Amino acid sequence: MDHSPSRHGQWSSRLAFILAATGSAVGLGNIWKFPYITGENGGSAFVLVYLLCVAALGVPLMMAEVMLGRYGKQTPINTMRMLAKKAQAGQGWQFLGWAGTLAGFLILTYYSVIGGWTLGYVFYAVSGRFSGLSGEGASGLFGNFVGSPLVQVGWHTVFMLMTMWIISRGVRRGLEKAVTTLMPALVVLLLIMVGYAMTTGFFLKGVAFLFTPDFSHFSETSMLTAMGHAFFTLSLGMGAIMMYGAYVPETTSIGTTSLVIAIVDTVVALLAGLAIFPIVFAHGLEPGAGPSLIFETLPVAFGDIAGGTLLGTLFFVLLMIAAWTSSISLVEPAVTMLIERFNVTRLQASAWVGLTAWLLGFATAFSFNVWSEVTVLGMTFFDHLDFLTSNLMLPLGGVGIAMFAGWCMTTESTRTALGLHQGPWYSLWLFLIRFVAPVAVSIVLLHAVGAF
Repeated sequence: MDHSPSRHGQWSSRLAFILAATGSAVGLGNIWKFPYITGENGGSAFVLVYLLCVAALGVPLMMAEVMLGRYGKQTPINTMRMLAKKAQAGQGWQFLGWAGTLAGFLILTYYSVIGGWTLGYVFYAVSGRFSGLSGEGASGLFGNFVGSPLVQVGWHTVFMLMTMWIISRGVRRGLEKAVTTLMPALVVLLLIMVGYAMTTGFFLKGVAFLFTPDFSHFSETSMLTAMGHAFFTLSLGMGAIMMYGAYVPETTSIGTTSLVIAIVDTVVALLAGLAIFPIVFAHGLEPGAGPSLIFETLPVAFGDIAGGTLLGTLFFVLLMIAAWTSSISLVEPAVTMLIERFNVTRLQASAWVGLTAWLLGFATAFSFNVWSEVTVLGMTFFDHLDFLTSNLMLPLGGVGIAMFAGWCMTTESTRTALGLHQGPWYSLWLFLIRFVAPVAVSIVLLHAVGAF
């Protein structure tokens, strides 16, 4: 195994990698999706099953993806090419690297538009637009916001420039400096929000919504939801974790670090629920699903409370940070691919990838307004892109990573790469990655495409 650092750079410490990978994992879904699906699927009954899924599915897959990245120290494409050659497994495996890199890039094209929404709403919060807002007014505000092509493209442009600025500065000066500042800021903002939620008089109701075990609301669908979220929440299968793994120092324990990242990701999601739901309940609002909770329900609450302008601003800054740290991880594999393939500078590669993603993002921005009537099989361009990446490309990438790490690489090489020389932990990881992860992610894939 090559012990020299990647040509693209290296994290300065284990903490830097934990913050970077957690930044990649903690995204918009943690803030709105996880708390909602927890409350709807039986509270702590769901949390318990979800944690088991993270332990049996998420952590072993993350360990595998980080291991492949650190072993190859290159882009996912060149890493898979090199490892497939070494394992005599056939060059078809390099398509796993291509698929992950492409998936991350495609997700960025629409993630930037949604990230732009968080920026726009920071501006709305600061300027006092939520003050005295009714439910109908909040829906109208959001409708007008997404209904304007110019507004959508404007904020999408700002968000993309923010992302590519960080990427262009490299691993230490860009990625690491950003995450070591932004992730602690995100946690502090979240704790302030939870602190406020404790003063609403509805904090215990929020706790009950999230943590009261209610097995009558837990079903087969809940189980599939838990498995799916355990996979998607850790940013697996899109090349980002493999690329970040390429920058991990040899002395860093992959197993321990992966476990810490999974725990922090879950804690952030639960804190988000403790921050959001007491405010929602205090104002007699519905803990509705999806982005409508964030962009239509919460502005009503912020507009109705003392200090709501400040609190609303803090919340949407928090949301923007979650989107920003995820977006930089999505684009890193594509940028490094251009550097390795065409021997260009990081600044040039960042400019080309950013420009292409920005232009493609127009199609998503227009899906909410001028192209909203343009549908194929009842879905807009954005819907198709989301379905292709989330429901097909990422699960297929996850299955591929599990199969390659579990079956193509020798047990000697994976044991050495993971640093698990003695004891039962390696046997457990090997069993989970060979048998549990491929089956579980395949079930997630089939459920996502409506096969059952």
